[in-house]
Amino acid sequence: METAAAPRVQALADAGVTRLPAQYVQPPDLRPDPTGGLPAAASPLSVPVVDLSAAGADDAVCRACAEWGAFHVVNHGVPTGLLDAMRGAGLAFFRSPMEEKLRFACDPARGAAAEGYGSRMLANDDSVLDWRDYFDHHTLPESRRNPTRWPDFVPGYRDTVVKYSNSTKDLARRLLRVISESLSLPPSYIEEAVGEVYQNITVSYYSPCPQPDLALGLQSHSDMGAITLLIQDDVGGLEVLKDERWIPVPSLPDGILVILSDQTEIITNGRYKSAVHRAIVNADRARLSVATFYDPSKSRKICTAPQLVCKEHPHKYRDVIYGDYVSSWYSKGPDGKRNIDALLIEQ
Repeated sequence: METAAAPRVQALADAGVTRLPAQYVQPPDLRPDPTGGLPAAASPLSVPVVDLSAAGADDAVCRACAEWGAFHVVNHGVPTGLLDAMRGAGLAFFRSPMEEKLRFACDPARGAAAEGYGSRMLANDDSVLDWRDYFDHHTLPESRRNPTRWPDFVPGYRDTVVKYSNSTKDLARRLLRVISESLSLPPSYIEEAVGEVYQNITVSYYSPCPQPDLALGLQSHSDMGAITLLIQDDVGGLEVLKDERWIPVPSLPDGILVILSDQTEIITNGRYKSAVHRAIVNADRARLSVATFYDPSKSRKICTAPQLVCKEHPHKYRDVIYGDYVSSWYSKGPDGKRNIDALLIEQ
């Protein structure tokens, strides 16, 4: 996903920079609010936690999709040891010498979807940069899965990514079936609407930041595809926008955060909304997260389910070719939900 040569954020942090370089300084209205925008006496909201092994789990997923667009799942079927191994592999990569990491750097010539180690994702040269480095793996379909492009100097790294890819694929399919049924659609409806799945696994590393009040690790956005599954360490920094408030999302060691993405909002005619989220940074501790993106192919046409269009719920979004949507996202930048809002049909 590297689009041009950019300094590695980790290298800046390791060099001991004391002032944030200008290209990482967010506009004043986008900077993190240390209070979260909440009055001191307000009761903090928290992202729902759904036990997928419990009676009533499907109803809980339905409520979380309708009210939040993001929720933790526990007892989800992905082994705890595999969650720990995936986090550990990512951390071992970022703690390795820079010369080793750069062997697997993104190739700018491959465009915005390039696989590998990078620091800059957007196509506009004048965009504010995230205080983040990442490694992006192309994991599904298996025809695009090439472990030789992944680090070979961390023991077990490649095998761990493959196992994690397969396990999270099964969980994503399970969740999409529950989401479909909760809207009285056939269980396989959203899966079939998405078509052949393109899965990427992105390990993000947020180094300590010299001026965290001026920067963001990840700018406010909703994800492009169908559904995202995310795990993180215990540092904290992920926030979800709920009722115009930024709500911190703590880590659950055995849990996985489910984030609904834009194509699911289009398919469900806005009944379920994609979650706007961001990552803030801190001055003292590095943070790591692993996001698994479950997306359509670039040639797939995404359409609203006709069963979900009625007088009370008029058709909300225009159809879109997913590759066009991705191109718009990378060229315009995230900025909340402006990319999906561009598809709104005037009522």
